[in-house]
This record gives sequence, structure tokens and C-alpha cells, in this order.
Amino acid sequence: MMTWKTLPAVLLLLTARPVRAQSLAGQWQGVETDANEKASYWPAELRLQQGQTGRLFGVLYHEVGDDPDVTVTFQVSGTRTAGGLRLEHGRRLNETGQSLFSYWCFGRIAFTYDAAQEKLTGRAAYQPIGDCTTGTFTLYRVVLKSSATVPAGAETILRVSGRNVLWYADAERQRPLATGNTYRTRLAQTTTFYLAQGYYPTSQSALVPITVRVSGPVAAADARPAAVAPLEPAAVTVGPQPAPPLPATVAADAAAALLNATPVVLPTVLFKLGSAELLAEAQPALARLVAELTARPGLRIEVAGYTDRIGEPQKNLVLSRQRAEAVKDRLAAAGVAAERIGTVGYGDTRPLHPSPDARNRRVEVRVLE
Repeated sequence: MMTWKTLPAVLLLLTARPVRAQSLAGQWQGVETDANEKASYWPAELRLQQGQTGRLFGVLYHEVGDDPDVTVTFQVSGTRTAGGLRLEHGRRLNETGQSLFSYWCFGRIAFTYDAAQEKLTGRAAYQPIGDCTTGTFTLYRVVLKSSATVPAGAETILRVSGRNVLWYADAERQRPLATGNTYRTRLAQTTTFYLAQGYYPTSQSALVPITVRVSGPVAAADARPAAVAPLEPAAVTVGPQPAPPLPATVAADAAAALLNATPVVLPTVLFKLGSAELLAEAQPALARLVAELTARPGLRIEVAGYTDRIGEPQKNLVLSRQRAEAVKDRLAAAGVAAERIGTVGYGDTRPLHPSPDARNRRVEVRVLE
């Protein structure tokens, strides 16, 4: 929350015992308000990853509601509780628009988790600096609530959580499809949709890729998808889904070749924070890459790995190389000869977006001459 207010590093809170519950890792978007400053609000982005021990860590981004050039980004850490999440601010990573008379509050935030709506409601208790007292957070995340696999060619209603959801057919937001929590369509093949929330968007708001797979033969001719009225998301528990094996062959997209001498960003080939582990959303893009390499056996490619500017530069350089190698391993496992694939890592030296941003944890592919 901003009156304005700064954050020193603080220690991670530990619960008395581990709580086994649905992961709260992901991208949360919403707002912080203060009952004592009714005219003020602070759009917020909370991005969390879960470590092997179950602890949560990530970043919290704030903008001033009527002045989006005034921003701050902090590291955060915390643990699950019986009803949600306990979070603490860490060190400040970035700040813009500060002045001698501005400061950001710091302290603890206790969140309650609503699994049906994928909603976090938080109560912040700040250190008594200036007029820092309390704040209220309301955050949502986009999660697929309907089945991740649907019959090919059958009319299907896809359902997601989130507030003021916007559906796109592409990662560049050039092909809008629908608005709301549901979308009626027929799918003939595995498809990735790109979803945004219109609820207090910020300059850091990123698209959430949702991949829906199909099963069985196409039962009917494709129909033009039709938007439907938004529905409240059902109370369904959605857990992390293991990534299926990458198919060895996939029908190539003859309309547009993916590979050329200019580096191409694969927007859905993303990794867990601090890891070379590919996210499940990478499957369709890697499958298309396999298809093109299979159809063009003379091509040799270079896979370049990148990281976000979180952590030590030297460690990020090593991690970027590991990410490039992870993509190479997946392609080789699908039947592409390993000698056709070169790898390189650039660490955090070439971000595409202001850090921290998950889209900087990416790979690029180009054809080698």
C-alpha cells in the first residue's frame, strides 16, 4: 500500500506444522485498499512459486491507482495456513516515481483462500511507520475449472476462474475470442487459449495460457465458436497437472513456418521460477517445433535460454543454459536428432519486459545458417 511506504527484508514466517492443501502458486491480480484512505487504491500483482519444502516465494508488485508511473516491486515469502496463506514482505527489487516524502508500508499479510473462486482476501498488518496501519487485498487468479481434456469436435463449454476475464486466441492479444468465465467452442485439436483479467490490470499483467487437449476422432464438422454469458465458476478443486509426454509427430502448420534466421520467442515455453523445469503449457509449442523439424530434416537450430533479473547474475547464466538444454532434451526425446540442436544461455542480460516478469524466463529459437 502506498502513502508511500518502503520495505526492509524480513524473515519467512513458519507455521507450527505443514499444511497439505492445494498449491497457491501462480499469478494473482487485484487491488489493495485502505479504509482510512477511501479515495486511494493500489492495483497489485502477486506471483508465487512453491519450493520443494512447500514454502512459497515470489514477488509483489504495486502501482498507485491514479498514478501508474509510481510503482514498487518486492520479494515476498510465506507459508500455507489452514485457511490460506501467511506472507511477509522481503527486500525491495525495484521502485519508480519515489520522492523524499514518499514511503511504502511493510509487514505481514494474512490471506484467506476461496478455492471456488480462486480468490485471496488479505488483511495486511503493517509496521507503525508514518500512517501505515492496515490494508485489505482482493486478488484473483485464472485457473481452468472445467475438464482439461474434451471430446474432439463436440460442443464444449470451457470454464475458468478470474474476474472480468478476456479470452484471446494468440499471445499478442490480436485475436480476441470472448469475455467472461465461460467460452463455448468446438475443438478439433489441442488448443492453447490466452486469458487476461480486466480486474485492476497493471503494466505487469501477463496473459495466462490455458491448454485444452482433445481425445478421440472429430465427431462433427467444426463450427464457429460462440460466446456465452459469464457464469460463476463452480467449486472445483484444481491441482497441478503432470505434463504428458511430448508427441513424436504432430501435423505441421503449413500456413506459417515457425522457424527462420530471426530468433523467435516461444511465448508459452516458460519455466518455474528458479528452475529449468518446463511448465505444462509448453507442450503445444514444443509439439509444433517437433513437427516443423520433422518436416524440414535439413534444418539445424539454436535454442537460447534466458532468465528474469531475480537472483545472482552468474547463477542466472547457468540456469539459462540449463533451460536451453531442457528444451533440447524434450525435442530429442520426441525424435529430433540431438546434433541438429545447438544451445546457448544469456542469463538475465536480455530481458524483453521490465523485471520481474515471468515472460523473461523464456527460450528463443533460430535457424542456424
